[in-house]
Amino acid sequence: MLLNSIHLLSQNGNCRTGFFVTICYQWRNFMSYSQTALDQLERGQLDEFEQSFKKALTNDSDDILYSLAEELYSLGFSNYSKTIYEQLLTKFPDDDSIKINLAELAIDVDNDDLALNYLSQISEQSAEYVRSLMVSADLYQTQGLFDVSEQKLLEAQRIEPDEPVISFALAEFYFNTRNYRKAINLYLDLIKSGTLELSAVNLVERLGVSYAEIGKFEQALGYLEQIKPVHMNSDVKFELAFTYFNLKDYQKAVKAFTDLRDSDPQYSSLYPYLADSYVELKQTDYALKTIQEGISIDQFNEKIWQKAGQIATMAGEDELALKYLKKGHEIAPEDMEILNLISDWYIIHEQYKDNLKLLEPLEEDHVFDAHLAYNLAQSYQDAGEFKKAASNYELASHELNDNPEFLKHAALFYRENGHVKEERRYLKRYLVLVPNDMEMASMYEEDENEDY
Repeated sequence: MLLNSIHLLSQNGNCRTGFFVTICYQWRNFMSYSQTALDQLERGQLDEFEQSFKKALTNDSDDILYSLAEELYSLGFSNYSKTIYEQLLTKFPDDDSIKINLAELAIDVDNDDLALNYLSQISEQSAEYVRSLMVSADLYQTQGLFDVSEQKLLEAQRIEPDEPVISFALAEFYFNTRNYRKAINLYLDLIKSGTLELSAVNLVERLGVSYAEIGKFEQALGYLEQIKPVHMNSDVKFELAFTYFNLKDYQKAVKAFTDLRDSDPQYSSLYPYLADSYVELKQTDYALKTIQEGISIDQFNEKIWQKAGQIATMAGEDELALKYLKKGHEIAPEDMEILNLISDWYIIHEQYKDNLKLLEPLEEDHVFDAHLAYNLAQSYQDAGEFKKAASNYELASHELNDNPEFLKHAALFYRENGHVKEERRYLKRYLVLVPNDMEMASMYEEDENEDY
């Protein structure tokens, strides 16, 4: 969202610009109904606040009311701000700053048509036109009209190319729409100009995260390591740990992911990466314990169950691995990665009947996956169903024609069933890939010498 940037643009110190030329907060220095209302609000005296607010509307000056509206908006009492702005607009119908404020309030309550109505009244000649462009950009972004939002921001930048708040708003737009390369250029320009923070956003942090998101981990690390841990939120801690992981610095990755886990144990995305870091360090027991912690945090995430199954396999816990994979399959029955892992488990453990129970429904629904077709072929082969086995070998061959293991299995299957032509086709391709397999080469030559 761009509203923080818009508010920065609309302010000049503690003063507002617009019809009320120099409205500062000097009104605090003398008693008014507005000040009394704010004091009562601060003390939680809501009934008294209501009375003072009504008196302020009829007794306080317009500039004091304008400032009261801003104060109430910042405190989250936008309905009262709206009442003030609407009253002021009836007195000053040409004040574009009031229209923009009302447009922002309309956006906050999803009244897009009303917001557009206010914004459409602001001409290109208005001193508030640039601000109206930024509010429009925010509105279109909330509607998912990102191209229109971008054009509004680019127009604002063309009008005021040296305004850092506009560059920041555009950078944030690109960051939030995952166009990190464009965001990087804008963040770099802002940092080079001496702007390290805007609207409570650390630009060094944003730059580091952006580099990490496009896979430039060395550049990312240079910026992320500049941020003091006390200033890191969970997302930035994750990006730092993720950067260490991708740079294969697994010791630092473990330390950084562990720090994130200690400060925010509910951050479930960390557990698979922390577990993988332990795997890379040959600490499989720690990896399994870590992913089990992840399961307790996010038991409805099929990918955590999948990772748990894979790590349990590495730890030699085969039955536990199958249990975890089945749980992942229950959560996401259409996840092909998990299906492949379960099917592979059945094939490795020669539980062909279980594999058929798993995969036959997919076959009936014409769901195709080359590796699963290969596993089906082996299962039908074990069941003595030649036609179904052959059909699946042929299906799998379209994508597995460069897989030596598959080619060898298919060749032996056809040999066992006396289909020499098909056997030789697979053997020939296999020997192109594995020419030093003397046993299979001898078999091919033997077939060649036979009179078929």
